[in-house]
Amino acid sequence: MEIHPAKRVEIVIEAPLERRLTQALTEADVTGYTILPVLGGSGRSGRWSREGQIGQSGMVAVICLIRPERLDTLLKAAFTVVEDHIGVVSVTDAGVLRAERF
Repeated sequence: MEIHPAKRVEIVIEAPLERRLTQALTEADVTGYTILPVLGGSGRSGRWSREGQIGQSGMVAVICLIRPERLDTLLKAAFTVVEDHIGVVSVTDAGVLRAERF
């Protein structure tokens, strides 16, 4: 089987911003993504968990697999939402089967 190069972009952001982020991605013609709940973690401000955020919606991870040449478009769209809020964006190299789907 042939493996095709791709980029995996993972955006962890506050759950109330999920709709704004996915809308920005859709407007940038990024039509494929997966959204997962984030249960907790640790970072610059210390440990946190969804249970410890009374009245908060927690965080979500939005994961995209795209062709490398589309990366800048996706990142520009994501940063219109992420740059002023709590969030982490990571980009890694990936390989995909069925490249026509990305």
